[in-house]
Amino acid sequence: MTKNLDYSRRDSGANVASNDDTQRLMAAGQRLAAEVSRLFTSQTDDRHYWLETMVNHVPDYIYAKDLEGRFLIANRATVIDNGFTEMEELVGKTDYDLHPHDMVAKTVEAERQVIATGSPIFGMEERAFIDKGYERWLMTSKVPLRNKQGVTIGIVGVSRNISDRKKAERLLLGQARLLEMIAKSTPLADFFKELILLIEAHLPGIIGSILLLSEDGRHLLTGAAPGLDDAYCAAVHGTAIGPKVGSCGTAAWRGEPVFVADILSDPLWEDVADLVRPFGYRSCWSMPIMSYQGKVLGTFALYSHKVGLPSAEQNELISMAAHLAGIAIERQQSEERIQFMAHHDALTGLPNRVLFDSCVATALQQARITGQWVALAFLDLDNFKLINDTMGHHAGDELLRIAAGRMLDCVRKSDMIVRVGGDEFIILLTGLPPDSGVVTSRLETIRAAIGAPLVLSGRSLQVSCSMGVVCYPDHGQTATELLANADSAMYRAKEVGRNNLQLFDAEMAAKVRAKLRRHEELRDAVARGEFVLHYQPEMNLKTGRIFAAESLLRWQHPERGLVSPADIIPLAEETGLIVPIGDWVLNEACRQNKAWQDAGLPPIVVSVNVSARQFRERNWVSRVAEALEESGLEARYLELELTESLIMQDVGAAIATMHELQALGVHLAIDDFGTGYSSLSALKSFPVRRLKIDRSFVQHIPGDADDMAITGAIISLAQKLQIAVIAEGVETQAQVDFLRASGCDDVQGYFVSRPVKPCAFAALMA
Repeated sequence: MTKNLDYSRRDSGANVASNDDTQRLMAAGQRLAAEVSRLFTSQTDDRHYWLETMVNHVPDYIYAKDLEGRFLIANRATVIDNGFTEMEELVGKTDYDLHPHDMVAKTVEAERQVIATGSPIFGMEERAFIDKGYERWLMTSKVPLRNKQGVTIGIVGVSRNISDRKKAERLLLGQARLLEMIAKSTPLADFFKELILLIEAHLPGIIGSILLLSEDGRHLLTGAAPGLDDAYCAAVHGTAIGPKVGSCGTAAWRGEPVFVADILSDPLWEDVADLVRPFGYRSCWSMPIMSYQGKVLGTFALYSHKVGLPSAEQNELISMAAHLAGIAIERQQSEERIQFMAHHDALTGLPNRVLFDSCVATALQQARITGQWVALAFLDLDNFKLINDTMGHHAGDELLRIAAGRMLDCVRKSDMIVRVGGDEFIILLTGLPPDSGVVTSRLETIRAAIGAPLVLSGRSLQVSCSMGVVCYPDHGQTATELLANADSAMYRAKEVGRNNLQLFDAEMAAKVRAKLRRHEELRDAVARGEFVLHYQPEMNLKTGRIFAAESLLRWQHPERGLVSPADIIPLAEETGLIVPIGDWVLNEACRQNKAWQDAGLPPIVVSVNVSARQFRERNWVSRVAEALEESGLEARYLELELTESLIMQDVGAAIATMHELQALGVHLAIDDFGTGYSSLSALKSFPVRRLKIDRSFVQHIPGDADDMAITGAIISLAQKLQIAVIAEGVETQAQVDFLRASGCDDVQGYFVSRPVKPCAFAALMA
């Protein structure tokens, strides 16, 4: 019973203890729950704190707005930039409450679109409402703000400051625009202004200036300075450069940057500080504008009303601007040089024919209005070629420059001296009274100036000139007509002995018209094929055999009959038709000689005269080869006759061409020997087979002892050089007897036969 009781007591005590434990456990649980709740609340608060701290440390704008655009929450950057210190001051306000309505309208519209469509906007670029003293740009993204049920209750926005990027983009675009302006040859003043405005937009408070170095390299001239005071620009215009002339004058002098932090205290400015003091500029940073070759072209400078030196960014912009300015200046200088070269003679600097043609029409039009005269003179230096050949091309060039300078000294700015080419000039005098005496007096003054003594290559000499003069309107109505008539008058001046002036007259006009008519006739003759060849036999006195023939050109004129070479060749040389005519003669002579051979006549050599113009053609040798190939004539039956004067124009080139012709197998002869001016030293190097003694030495034999002596000397010289010799123009038995006795066995002339047609020559051969 007792045990049971004891037992029951133990059970009763256990129950009591169990209740206490439960209570303790419940208390402990409550304490644990409280601690867990405290810890959870603490962690939540910590997360909120850290989230808020993190957001407030972000420099970007982060904010949320309700459906009416009222701020619900914003980070510190948004609060501060809107002019508040605590977020509570911003909450509840809209952008309309904070900024001008016209500025925020676009932003509000974008937010309404996000709310209405539920679609976010990312990367929208917009101008900042608050500029902080400089233009600011933001990149903004806006997304819908939704509650737990997914209903849109506002927007969340994030904006990042992209001002530096936009600034760099604008600078790159500005540089591209400036390079495009250079490529399009924009006037320098416009380019400089655009360049300075670009730099000033990039550096608020800074003022740009460009000064250009004068042609004498000693002064600075205003190029552009849109932001500087006009009075200051006028004061510095023309400032001489030097080692102590402010920032720009010194930079141009040194050829290196000069950055002055304080104008009023820097020694470089002490002599010119009074120029700048009234305008309040305190610092000036100048960079020389350099050419590609390192030559100073000017300066680019930045001014500031504050004391200080440029930052790294400003320094870089100064260098960039100076470099672009240098490119633009050099581009313009290059274009000006090209334009000058296109319209001026490189040797004398005088206008050329292109510029003359563009100006003379204007001068004539003005004369029609005013009733005044225009005088035009064609001028040619006498014996210039002799000076050029004897004293060298350098001396000839110097003579042309001296003559050009003397002419320029005698005319007004409204007049024009033109170098046509070689030693020929055109003088254009405008605004003259209708008096030929005034015209000739003015031009005689020029002629006298040219003829004044001069020293050339250490030698004292005088040079005269021949001048042909025409006056508008009496001597022509157009520039072409006036030039042609002046040219005719000049040739008349040469015909009467050079060193004189000839005024165009009616007789010259008639000659000019006749000359032009002959030119046209000759062109028609070439087109219609009105030329024929006659052949004059060449005979050996020992055998009496005809061994060769010279082909001689004739013009079968439809009205005047047969025209001799004496009337054809000068005309052909003047017109340039000598080349096609010469080609025809070469081909026809080869064809005819082959035709005679095919007809069974004894093979002979046919000689063809070659003009200087033909001989200088680049493909002359190949033309000869083609003529032989097309006709089928062997080269040994063709002889080309060259004159001494032709060969001596360029001895080296002539000998080279002669060797090429010799390599073809063609024979070469020197025609009219003794009338040119070849030297014996040159003669021995010519690859020629024959010398032809000119008829002028033969025709007075035996009556002229001098001609006999000269002819005998030529024969003896040819024999010693082992060159064959033939005498031209032989007409009498006495001449034949003298030539035979002197050792000349070959003759050509009326003694043998006159030049005859191909059929008559064939009969003569038969």
